[in-house]
Amino acid sequence: MKTVIIFCLFLLPALLNAQQNLSLAVLKYNGGGDYYANPTALPNLIKYCNKSLGTKINEDPPYVEVGSKDLFQYPFIHMTGHGNVVFSKFEAENLRMYLEAGGFLHIDDNYGMDQFIRIELKKIFPNQELVELPSSHPIFNQKFKLAGLPKIHEHDGKRAQAFGLFSNGRLVCLYTYETDLSDGWEDQSVHNDPGSKRQEALQMGANIINYAFNN
Repeated sequence: MKTVIIFCLFLLPALLNAQQNLSLAVLKYNGGGDYYANPTALPNLIKYCNKSLGTKINEDPPYVEVGSKDLFQYPFIHMTGHGNVVFSKFEAENLRMYLEAGGFLHIDDNYGMDQFIRIELKKIFPNQELVELPSSHPIFNQKFKLAGLPKIHEHDGKRAQAFGLFSNGRLVCLYTYETDLSDGWEDQSVHNDPGSKRQEALQMGANIINYAFNN
């Protein structure tokens, strides 16, 4: 069964372009971190993509456990939170297989995840280091032309950074740090961010989705 699902992952760019209904998902993980943070973020981004990119993605994304075979049903997984993350050996292997099969993982540090997620990513790709993506990377030059990763919330005042992990030359994991990108996708009433900031965040999110399906 997993072999069939893995094969389907390779066909997903064509399916998206053919306007088929697809679902994205939010990653549910262990360790005590709030994987459920920003509940309106991914649904709002999907609605924005359906409007601005012409996609037909289901607007009610489910939560999927990192060790579940159901992971392979979703071409794009979003992960966020403020605290601890722990992947078991089995979960790390499952996630590695998913990524190598054609899946894409976007991790957005919601302020507090960084020290934990870097350790867990080494379980998935032990011989790799996170590589910072320059502003010239194609992910910033999709539907929307952006100068780089937008800074939605200040927190420590550090610059926003986008990091990547690669498999066979393909970007399979995007880690956005010191940006609070998914906060900018949430309902406006949650953080009361200016409309311009929310627009930047949604445009970047649409670029990520577009890139993940077409590269």
